[in-house]
Amino acid sequence: NHVELWPFLHIWNSFSCPASLMTSSYLDWTYSPKPLIAVCQVTSTPDRERNWEACSQLVREATRRDACVVFLPEAFDFIGSCTEETLSLAEPLEGDYLQRYVSLARECGVWLSLGGFHEKGKDWESTRRIYNCHLLVDAKGCVAAAYRKIHLFDVELEGRVSLKESAFTNPGSEMAPPVPTPAGKVGLAICYDLRFPEMALTLAQAGAEILTYPSAFTVTTGAAHWEVLLRARAVETQSYVVAAAQTGQHHPSRSSFGHSMVVDPWGSIVAQCREGPGLCFAEIDLPYLHRLRQEMPVFAHRRPRFYSRAAAEWGLGLP
Repeated sequence: NHVELWPFLHIWNSFSCPASLMTSSYLDWTYSPKPLIAVCQVTSTPDRERNWEACSQLVREATRRDACVVFLPEAFDFIGSCTEETLSLAEPLEGDYLQRYVSLARECGVWLSLGGFHEKGKDWESTRRIYNCHLLVDAKGCVAAAYRKIHLFDVELEGRVSLKESAFTNPGSEMAPPVPTPAGKVGLAICYDLRFPEMALTLAQAGAEILTYPSAFTVTTGAAHWEVLLRARAVETQSYVVAAAQTGQHHPSRSSFGHSMVVDPWGSIVAQCREGPGLCFAEIDLPYLHRLRQEMPVFAHRRPRFYSRAAAEWGLGLP
């Protein structure tokens, strides 16, 4: 387990023909003893072509380093300078832009976690709002899972942060079950979901070994909370936590904290990006994870009926 940063060497701008989106079968791979994953850190802008060139270069570099799963951050496609621009740049999942990544996954023979695509859903005409969609694409270019963010970031920190995601985004209606990948079973979440431990616990109880939080944390909230939240989710679920992050200035009114990282089930940071765009790599040690869960069986010790009873008696609803 180690930290590595790969600076941009040159720009790649070729990709294979678009492929249709379809359901993955998971039949043609086996686990390595310690599979290698790669975590991308980028600075998205409103320029989707520039963002594609940057992300595809990192994916290719990660593939050359034998990563089996590559994680990209929230808003890997673009970060708009205003609501109107964001809505105008969004596309349906069947659009040409996402098809590039489907083709890239197939060409490179690698799984991609596309952590926050601006999706114009089937209800676009009626709602005029988009979805924040986390897609998992397998090495054949098939979409294995799609999760639409359920916790929207509506925050007003006086003089520091003002953002209302719900002004232009619909919340998702359900969580996605963990997905088997060559690195382990992956539970999908996005950014602000990190602040809701119930979601992480549910995914881990459903079998997730890796929780992924692709993000675009603000500098203010990131400096205060990013690392401690990621390590807390890892410790309480005894899972690997993978957090690909946006970094730097996207346009004059928006900057992100960066510090992409991987945290192991003990809560130790095993890989982290330095400043600026780049990659970090980590090995996923599943035998270690399962040994830890066996030695400290936290989930077997949980007493959910007491939590539910107290919540009902106190008028809180189910926890």
